Amino acid sequence: MSDPGTWITWLLIGALKLQGPTLAEPEMIAITGRDPSWEIYEDYRYAYENYGYLFLTEEEGMEILEDTGMSAADRAAEGVIPAGEPGAGVQYGLEQLDDYDMVMKQFYSVHSSAAAGPDLINARAFAEKNMQIEKDPNVPQILIYHTHSQETYADYGPGNTQATVVGAGNYLTELLEAKGWNVIHDTSTYDIQGGELDRNRAYTYALQGISGILEQNPSIQVVLDVHRDGVDEGLRLVSEVNGKTTARIMFFQGTSRTPDGPIEYLPNPNFADNMAFSFQMQLMAARDYPGLTRKIYLKGLRYNLHVRPRASLIELGAQTNTWQEARNAVEPLAELLDRVLQGN
Repeated sequence: MSDPGTWITWLLIGALKLQGPTLAEPEMIAITGRDPSWEIYEDYRYAYENYGYLFLTEEEGMEILEDTGMSAADRAAEGVIPAGEPGAGVQYGLEQLDDYDMVMKQFYSVHSSAAAGPDLINARAFAEKNMQIEKDPNVPQILIYHTHSQETYADYGPGNTQATVVGAGNYLTELLEAKGWNVIHDTSTYDIQGGELDRNRAYTYALQGISGILEQNPSIQVVLDVHRDGVDEGLRLVSEVNGKTTARIMFFQGTSRTPDGPIEYLPNPNFADNMAFSFQMQLMAARDYPGLTRKIYLKGLRYNLHVRPRASLIELGAQTNTWQEARNAVEPLAELLDRVLQGN
């Protein structure tokens, strides 16, 4: 009887062929003297690593990011900046932003599931796009919510129940309201079903929830899904900002397309605006809060960012950060949001 690994491999490869004519079979390399099972393993690994994302739901795709989506080496390459070494702020000129290779190196980290060619990454256009809105405290203009409401920080416990992403959302709401914005903070538990943690359909439930809020409040122009990342337990993402040890922030962008083309069932007509919104905050952070932000992370699928042009998924620190470090990060984040929305 054939090795079951062979059937699994070719079943996956056969399914991949149905995705489109551009998907190639893995290169078959015969190695003299090597156990044949190694070739089976290599074939399966190649297919899974390069094309397995095509079979993921948005929930599963996010889980891969939060658990294993970035290797330890990749995270180290981001340049974790320890407290006391914030570095110097950098202001980029428009001519520099025309350099695609420089932009990708300095501003983006790209998952293999995402398309990120020069036709999609136009940094000058992102920087020049007008993201300003006229502030009106009489109507809701900003919605904050949490697809994964149960994400907590390192010192969460009975004596510190606020140390969650919902707590971070409360503080962000407070700071934005102090700046004159009318904010709705949706604290619904989209990742709790039947009283138990269940992220299998959290993005689906979140879309249903926020769609209702947006329908009832058409004045909302900004939608923020606030998370915290999941990293290796030995890794602590911090920098020094305004004299405070601060959790680092990462803007996360779904591309709704793979290297093989658009994902037709996940259209996002607001993709360019989404990209401009996060890029302008990233650009401003590089100048005014060096070390605060990690690179913008691009990944296939959509993550509900299609609901508004000014929509963003924000990873506010990680599970290894303390609540105070997360709170410290909310303060410059509120500043970045306020400045971009006011056209500064």
